[in-house]
Amino acid sequence: MNGEELEKLIYAIALENAVEHGGQAAFDAVVKKLIGINPDLRSRIKELIPVVKRVVSEVNSMDESLQREKLESLKELIPEGEKPKERVGLPPLPNAEYGKVVTRFAPNPDFVLHLGSLRPLILSYEYAKMYKGTFILRFEDTDPRTKKPELEYYEMILDDLEWLGIKPDKIYYQSKRLEIYYDIARDLISKGYAYVCKCSKNQFSEYILKGKACPHRNMDPEEALDEFEKMLAGVYGEGEAVVRIKTDLNHPNPSIRDWAALRIIDTRRYRHPLVGDKYIVWPLYNFSVSIDDHLMNVTHIFRGEEHRINEEKQLYIYKYMGWTPPTAIHHGRLAIPGGILSKSKILNGIRQGIYSGVDDLKLATIRALRRRGIEPDALKNIIIKIGLKSSTAVIDWSLIAAENRKIIDKVSNRYYGVREPFIVVVEGLKIEQVKIRKHPDYPDKGYRTIRLSTNGGRTELYLDVADESLLQNNEFVRLIHLGNFKVSREETRYLLIYVDNDVKKAMSMRFPFIHWVPKDYAIKSVFRYPENTYDGYIEVGVVEEGVHHHIQLERLGYFVIEKFDDGRLVEVIFSHD
Repeated sequence: MNGEELEKLIYAIALENAVEHGGQAAFDAVVKKLIGINPDLRSRIKELIPVVKRVVSEVNSMDESLQREKLESLKELIPEGEKPKERVGLPPLPNAEYGKVVTRFAPNPDFVLHLGSLRPLILSYEYAKMYKGTFILRFEDTDPRTKKPELEYYEMILDDLEWLGIKPDKIYYQSKRLEIYYDIARDLISKGYAYVCKCSKNQFSEYILKGKACPHRNMDPEEALDEFEKMLAGVYGEGEAVVRIKTDLNHPNPSIRDWAALRIIDTRRYRHPLVGDKYIVWPLYNFSVSIDDHLMNVTHIFRGEEHRINEEKQLYIYKYMGWTPPTAIHHGRLAIPGGILSKSKILNGIRQGIYSGVDDLKLATIRALRRRGIEPDALKNIIIKIGLKSSTAVIDWSLIAAENRKIIDKVSNRYYGVREPFIVVVEGLKIEQVKIRKHPDYPDKGYRTIRLSTNGGRTELYLDVADESLLQNNEFVRLIHLGNFKVSREETRYLLIYVDNDVKKAMSMRFPFIHWVPKDYAIKSVFRYPENTYDGYIEVGVVEEGVHHHIQLERLGYFVIEKFDDGRLVEVIFSHD
């Protein structure tokens, strides 16, 4: 192995280690794996240490999406065969073979992703990664009538996956696979396992509830094939013919008895966004899913408990076609107190003006969470901790906030902001500026400087109206980083007279601590909360931040900057306390 090849291998190992550990590769782990792959390198360890340190440093300076992207191009350099590294909260997969696990996430692009979508998505992706397998994104878009896909939702789903750092190995669109489903239908019909039913919905229900066969069930396979071709040719209209899978007519669950596999949709009225009106016969969920899972070599499916009946239906296809079904892992539901996940409720709310769009801050969509400054790793960590529990798991806002705070606190510079400002006059202050650490725990972030404008020995400050009661009920207060002040009144305004800057005194005497913003060095600000919007001010130094940066407004909480308007206005969105 020459020097260039060796360095590429080190890069691959460091990238893999970083991706497995939240973006930070560990020097010792990289060296250990390198020696494990090639024990002969042990004699060259002194020579390799500087190279490994340099590579690890470069890898750790990348963001996680770039790490994953680069790993994709280099991972083939890492020999297979080692056992998968388990992640906390993720138990080993049953029936899993390292390097051969294939999982899939299969959204219907009739709406955006939300918190409820994350469990199957993240479990599928993380397990595929854990076993060095394949992760498939499959758009299940075969209902252009009642669950009509929209082009914008395909794009939003792909964008949300990219934001989450999830890069599918393969992407499929079921609407472009209809000929495959037709061929399987022909095969099943010819073998006598499926038939074309021309009963009305009510007629069929009467038969099936009595456990009786409909008149078309025992049709000769050749005749049934001819009927199927008539369906494809447009001889029948909507509701006039369906393909049904033969099952046990005495099954205790009537919905499983001869379930419908393909139906007719008038795509001249309900055009499909990808294939237009090219097709009128469309597969139902259980038919297309079972076929695709087999043909795409899916080994493991993560699905909710509510899919057990669907799974039982799908097993008929596997049995009739002689296929081996994938391993299904069932997990419980996600409960989100106060979270609105219903597509119909959200869309109705948008039409009625209750919500501004799919990213309205009151919603639990991924778009809304992104806008609120929730980091993808916070969401992934929550799902991994919940894991595969079969019981209902509750994700409330405090859990999201706690996980997100761990990530954003260290990057959130501190500032002062007031949401509903009122002016106070400070007298006796003899400084023109204060220097405050941008972050109390990270001195290397430097300082922010807040300037003060003094006119005749007086300085005007903005305070938050929520703190007015502190002035009303206390003789002394402390303005953080300015000093202790005696509270007085001057006509309609409060007058705060400087006393001293003794912090210990303020603490021992329990003076209220109040934040502030200088009137002459403030930027107009819009504070957006899920339920309210406030107009106020933030200290002008916030303009040094960028759009989408996290900040902490002291005593108010964490915010993300949504936009600036030429340095005259900043709009921030409340993330959490």
